Amino acid sequence: MNFIHSKPVTVVIVNYNSGSLLASCVHAALQQARQVIVVDNASSDTSLTELENELPSKLLQIVRLHNNVGFAAGCNTGLNLSTQPLILFLNPDCILQENSLQRMVKIIESDTQIGMVGGFLVNPDGSEQGGGRRSIPTPWRAFVRAFGLHRLEKLWPQLFFDFHLNSKPLPPAPIEVEAISGALMLVKREAIDEVGLWDENYFLHCEDLDLCVRFKQKKWKIIFIPDAPVVHFQGTCSHSRPFFVTWHKHKGMFRFYRKFFQRQYPKVLMGLVALAVWGRFGLTVMYLSVQYCYRLLKIRI
Repeated sequence: MNFIHSKPVTVVIVNYNSGSLLASCVHAALQQARQVIVVDNASSDTSLTELENELPSKLLQIVRLHNNVGFAAGCNTGLNLSTQPLILFLNPDCILQENSLQRMVKIIESDTQIGMVGGFLVNPDGSEQGGGRRSIPTPWRAFVRAFGLHRLEKLWPQLFFDFHLNSKPLPPAPIEVEAISGALMLVKREAIDEVGLWDENYFLHCEDLDLCVRFKQKKWKIIFIPDAPVVHFQGTCSHSRPFFVTWHKHKGMFRFYRKFFQRQYPKVLMGLVALAVWGRFGLTVMYLSVQYCYRLLKIRI
C-alpha cells in the first residue's frame, strides 16, 4: 500500500453482519487512510470471510470479539489500537467517495478549535440522509418533535425548532453544527483524549449524540462539510433484528435525556419526555409486530 497520498487517519469500522458492504467500505477507506481497523462484534454472516478473500490481511487489522459488545465499546476497542492523530469512525455500510476524507482532513486541520467533522451522508439515490447534520434534541425539542409541533416551525421558528437539519437547504460551505452522525465522524486524538471515550453504557443509538454534547461542553467545534459525500446504506446491519434495535434505540434515548438534562429541566417536562420515548417505543413494537404477522400470513398463503 502506498501511503504517500493517504491521510494521517485511522479508520475504525465496527462490523456486525454487514455482508458484502464491509469489503466495499474497507476498500474505499484503504484508498484514503493510513490505517484501517475492523472491529467485529461476533458477526454470524460471511462479511469477514468476504473481506479477507478480497483484501490482503496485511493491509488492515481485524479484531474479532467473542460477543456483541455494542457500537460504543467497539469504537473504543478500535480507538485504543489506533496510531494516527486523526480517527474516523465509519459504519461498515458507508462508502467514502473519492477525496471525501481528504476534504474532511483539510477542514479539521484548518482550525485548532475544530475537534470533530462529519461529511455529507447521502442515500444510494443521492438524496441527503437524516442525522448527518442536526441540533441536539433537548427535552423541549424532543417534545416538539414527538407531538408533531415541529410543523409549526415556519410560524414560530424559535419555539418549534426542528432539530433535523436535513430538511433545511444544504449550506454552500462547511458550517458549525451541534451534532453529526456516528456513522461518519472524524475526530482529533487530542480532542477525544480530553473529552473521553465513547460511553459504553449505550449499546446502540444516541452514543454519538452523547459524544457530541461532551465535545461542545469542552468547547470543541463540530463542523458539517457539505462537499465531502459518503454513501450510507442505512440499516444494513440492523434490519435483521428490528425488535432488538428498537429496544436499544429507545433505551439509549432515555439514558441520553437523563444524563444531560435531568437536573436542568422541570420534572414535569422530563416526565413528558419519558412518556414520549416509551410511548414511541410501544407504538414501534406494535407496528413491527403487525408487519411480522403480516409476513407470516403471506408466507403461509
